[in-house]
Amino acid sequence: MKKLLFIFLVLFVAAHAQEISKNKYGLKVVENIELYKQLTADDSSKVLVDIEDFIPGIRLDIRYATDNNFTGKKVYTLPKAFVRLPVAAALKEIQNELKQQGLELKIFDAYRPYDATVLFYNIYHDTNFVASVWTGSRHNRGCAVDLTIINSASGEELNMPTPYDDFTEKANPAYADLPENVLQNRALLINTMEKHGFKVINSEWWHFDYNGWKDYELMNIGFEELF
Repeated sequence: MKKLLFIFLVLFVAAHAQEISKNKYGLKVVENIELYKQLTADDSSKVLVDIEDFIPGIRLDIRYATDNNFTGKKVYTLPKAFVRLPVAAALKEIQNELKQQGLELKIFDAYRPYDATVLFYNIYHDTNFVASVWTGSRHNRGCAVDLTIINSASGEELNMPTPYDDFTEKANPAYADLPENVLQNRALLINTMEKHGFKVINSEWWHFDYNGWKDYELMNIGFEELF
């Protein structure tokens, strides 16, 4: 009997320790590093991987670590990009495939703490381009990436329909009134990403969600805590 009670107590404590409370918008968001560590100990696929470590040499242009973004101010404390482990593995496959064509990925954004999503929504309420505070973003789950393709030799971005974070109809991945080379470049990006388990969203040619995003929690852990 004592042994059964002990097992029950251990299971109860473990379940209670991993309980995620709801925030004021009714969302369950992982807010502290200890809970994140518990979740990743149970499931290693939930580890947030530093993309630069996982894919050596990959180019980053983390706009939200600068004031060169639609908010006009620095949002992130570090110019880093993190994604869940399966997302990183898929991106590595894509990078290797593109390199065979003399091309590579450039990452604009990846995991985004939930506080940044709240900031974006308070600045720009159009949920075609920013996530609602009541739903959170796939970025908050470490399962979305904003990116483009560059020429390996020159480092120059391929011509795409718009610059990054352009909130116009031209950013829609189905927008057709574009030069032929731009249509081809966009198609190359979308087809390559979707072949490896991502899906482009319907308002931004640069934003791709990983197909397994529902399996991962919303997060609000700062970059500094992930090292």
